[in-house]
Amino acid sequence: MIFGLFGKRASRRAPVDALFGRVAEASRQPGLYIEGGIPDSFEGRFESLALHVLLVLRRLRELPAPASELAQELIDACFAYLELGFRNGGISDVAVPKRMKKIGQMFYGRVQAYEAALASPGIDALSEALRRNACSPEGAPRLAAYIRQAQAALADRDLAAILSQENVFPAFSREEASQ
Repeated sequence: MIFGLFGKRASRRAPVDALFGRVAEASRQPGLYIEGGIPDSFEGRFESLALHVLLVLRRLRELPAPASELAQELIDACFAYLELGFRNGGISDVAVPKRMKKIGQMFYGRVQAYEAALASPGIDALSEALRRNACSPEGAPRLAAYIRQAQAALADRDLAAILSQENVFPAFSREEASQ
């Protein structure tokens, strides 16, 4: 009986890991860093990843079960990825938990800031939140427009589409983001 429980979660791990891989890939689009004003640094890449993960989590919260369980597994995959990055970057085993605690606080702080901004209409509040946390003042409106575009694209997808479609997010392009 207990082994059946592990099998159910393990069977969902592959699609969640694949989804996280697509989310991470979308967060590394060069346009986000060039035109979107996100710094190309560890912190900037974290900000971009947090934004993209948040958008998927928001959509998963809106969908029926088992989407909420998959949302938690997506967060677990994200933090496992960040922890592996620390370890591969030479951070000692003693320091990794402290860094992960700080990253967790940063992530959930961003979630609160962006949730409030995403709840308001338009891009002004979102631009301001992005400017404070993730990008340059010049890039904030373009990045906010992209986030709204990505949010709209995700709103049309059900759980099966989110888990299976290759492009979970639209491509960031300067022309579209400046409209």
